Amino acid sequence: MTLSDVVYVCLGLGALGAAVLPRLVSRRPLSLPMVFLAAGVLVALLPVGVPTVDPVGERLWVEHTTEVCVIVSLMGAGLAIDRPFGWRRWANTWRLLGITMPLTVAAVALLAWGLLDWPPAAALLLGAVLAPTDPVLAGEVRVGEPLGTEHDEDEVRFSLTSEAGLNDGLAFPFVYAAIALAAAAGTGWSADWIGSWALTDLLGKCAVGLAVGGGVGRLLGWMFFRVRTSVLRLSEHMEGFVALGATFVSYGIAEVLHGYGFLSVFVTACVIRAAERSHGYHKVLHEFTEQIERLLTAVLLFLLGGYLVAGALSALTPTGALLGVLVLLVIRPLTGWLAQVRSVAGGKERAVVALFGIRGIGSLFYLSYALGQDSFGGLERELWAIVAFTVVISVVVHGVMASPAIGHLDRRRDGAELGERS
Repeated sequence: MTLSDVVYVCLGLGALGAAVLPRLVSRRPLSLPMVFLAAGVLVALLPVGVPTVDPVGERLWVEHTTEVCVIVSLMGAGLAIDRPFGWRRWANTWRLLGITMPLTVAAVALLAWGLLDWPPAAALLLGAVLAPTDPVLAGEVRVGEPLGTEHDEDEVRFSLTSEAGLNDGLAFPFVYAAIALAAAAGTGWSADWIGSWALTDLLGKCAVGLAVGGGVGRLLGWMFFRVRTSVLRLSEHMEGFVALGATFVSYGIAEVLHGYGFLSVFVTACVIRAAERSHGYHKVLHEFTEQIERLLTAVLLFLLGGYLVAGALSALTPTGALLGVLVLLVIRPLTGWLAQVRSVAGGKERAVVALFGIRGIGSLFYLSYALGQDSFGGLERELWAIVAFTVVISVVVHGVMASPAIGHLDRRRDGAELGERS
């Protein structure tokens, strides 16, 4: 038996598991990410010499793999949203983006600076990396497939899905702020970078991402559903892999034009969805992206489990672990609740939205990307330890709580609707 034989077995079992497990863990206090994370840990403990991935030494590989996983997930999330775009219809989303996200960045950065005694740039980077919620690991709490039931897009599911779809792109300005601060001041502080950052990284790149996403989405929506030539009207051929083409085109053009590709992909998906809301082709595209996302998620979490065994948490201090727990159980719930004051959602719905700020693959991408630009005072191992720990705790805690919490809200809603009809 060779190492390649073991790898093939693991890949095969992983692919089969990605197909079977979602139905097995449905409605149970368990999630697909939990299973693959545990599988990665168990396999790494076996005496078969399965290789592990070190994100510090193999940073570029980690960056691009997580990058692909996130953009595929963003396309799937955007295609699944049935609710038409609008300031009032998406009011809770704007609250979470405009209040929860910057407050989370600031709170985590201040704690890292004060409790860990980190340089301002590294502290800001940790806040930026841990602020965005994750569309990849949020399967249990995000909207269902296109053209689903009303329960598939209630206020909780919609808020968490749309927030994750947009804040994975809007976290980039904060990451670039940390990079700019590190370049300007090293381990100290300087305000010289703020003007150029606000003009270029905050306003300029967001504008490019939104423009490219809207333009590509309109063009592809016309091509999918309205072009007169049947050969080009792809909705008639019902081929799901076209979703990957839309994903990569939108992302690539935005990045070439120095915009935020994550933002562009999600906007493209939403615009395509709006081009013809009742067509079954959306379901085909969404199912294909979901399958690819599931496979990539299985691989990445399996590797994360192996990295845990290989010493991912060796640089984790008790204070760093406390910070990770505070992000999930104090900072996110508090800032998420503040953002929803006077929102249309009920108290229990607000609590679920505030609590389920899942951290995951997006955080891994942002950290690997940023560390490719600067070493941040040689804190690479410490940063990876806290982020990996936070993601693992999020996978476990949110994975256990998601199905019971969402199930409770669904039963409560069903009971209220039955009472109204009777």
